[in-house]
Amino acid sequence: MHLNSAEGQPVQVFISYRSQEPDQSLAHQFSQTLQSAGHEVFMAAESIRLGDRWSQRIDQALERCDYFLLLLSSQSATSEMVTEEVRRARELRDLRSGEKPVILPIRVQFPMSSPLNYDLRGYLNRIQQREWKSSNDTPIILQEVLELLATGNRLADVDDVATPPTLPSTDTPPLPVAEPELPGGQVDLASKFYVERSPIEQNGYETITKPGALIRIKAPRQMGKTSLMSRLLHHAGEQGCLTVPLSFQIADAAIFADLDKFLRWFCASVGRRLRIPNKLTDYWDEMFGSKDNCTAYFEEYLLPEISAPLALGLDEVDMVFQHPEIASDFFGLLRAWHEDAKTREVWKKLRLVVVHSTEVYIPLNINQSPFNVGLPIELPEFTPAQVLDLAHRHGLDWTLEQVTSLMDMVGGHPYLVRVALYHVARQEISLADLLRSAPTEAGLYADHLRRHLWNLEQRPELAAAAKRVFTANQPVRLEAIQAFQLHSMGILHLQRNEVVPRCNLYRQYFGDRLTVRR
Repeated sequence: MHLNSAEGQPVQVFISYRSQEPDQSLAHQFSQTLQSAGHEVFMAAESIRLGDRWSQRIDQALERCDYFLLLLSSQSATSEMVTEEVRRARELRDLRSGEKPVILPIRVQFPMSSPLNYDLRGYLNRIQQREWKSSNDTPIILQEVLELLATGNRLADVDDVATPPTLPSTDTPPLPVAEPELPGGQVDLASKFYVERSPIEQNGYETITKPGALIRIKAPRQMGKTSLMSRLLHHAGEQGCLTVPLSFQIADAAIFADLDKFLRWFCASVGRRLRIPNKLTDYWDEMFGSKDNCTAYFEEYLLPEISAPLALGLDEVDMVFQHPEIASDFFGLLRAWHEDAKTREVWKKLRLVVVHSTEVYIPLNINQSPFNVGLPIELPEFTPAQVLDLAHRHGLDWTLEQVTSLMDMVGGHPYLVRVALYHVARQEISLADLLRSAPTEAGLYADHLRRHLWNLEQRPELAAAAKRVFTANQPVRLEAIQAFQLHSMGILHLQRNEVVPRCNLYRQYFGDRLTVRR
């Protein structure tokens, strides 16, 4: 039997794939070959038995695995469950200082030129990928994987330079009625399916070009925050600004453990994306505090080095909220820079866009918080008129009555609406059938719902709080942090000091599943 050379134990391999072809056949080939070589393999469809709690079994398998073998096809690249498995694998690896699981992504008839969604780009940042085009590639890739498992190494030729998420090209204008796009992640700048929520975009475009601007975008997951940020940065670029989108999602967990390390990473990341040489050693003086050094690096080096204003988009700042030991200092720094822009020319060159999902539940001094100044943008749900317009863009000759029946199930949730319109427009399912099966494991939203359920079951206290809401017939009052966290997931609405289910889809599914499981 092959053993992990570092630990003297059998090598555990988790294979992540979609139950479709060629993914499924390829997964079985890999599984059989790896098991024949003496390795232990987990495949959800094969390894989870009747009566097992699938979320618990997946958690256990991810915790144990040494290697996470990701078969990444065009379909799996849009799967929320696959994205969540990758997120969890990356989180475990970061917590273990990069030791395991080793993530091995293989693109299955999914060219390197095909973009990943925003989340996957962040999770797979700096991880080398292989490409499977046909069965001719199977023995070559299998041999490489077997050698890696035998030696305990990673894929060769890993690029150690972090590649920043890039904004889509707008060279090709959208057609009057475009082909349906499979929803997932950031909406392309040229997409016909981006819905403007007037006057939000126009206010943002006007603000981003002002010296020292600060824009705050807040909304739950999958509401379009990153898509809006990219449009604001694109507009700033058209007005002569340099633009840098920076997601805290790409930072390793260890970065958040120490303020000095975090601010060094922050300075280096912005400089790298501006293609400015790293001179941290010249500006970081131990005699001064980390915030002072970070400010000096921007004030004396980065900003003077550029000839145009800088529009800096900070996405996924919720990740900073989880680390109170650095959060108050970092956000206080952003507020100080914004205030300095009122009187100092160098800081007028910086325009900030801050994007987050949840309420700011960490204690911040009102005079040091960037969350009570600048332009606040809270993204609302789509209105019936917007859904009707979007249906027509998909080539559907819908009436307001059909829109209403869809919204009775999913509300105006942008992602859920677009998923429905995409599949109905492709004639894969009728609206009536979609609505009939929607809140079930056999429905169109099963992957989306299972991801939320998995997240809830990883945090029993949140699951218990959610159960109270989804089984109640009236608004429920929860502890503030629990309410914020469930709201940021996008499954609840805040109503003053109480919460209600976001839509009937969630009420029916979670009202059933959380009751069955607890």
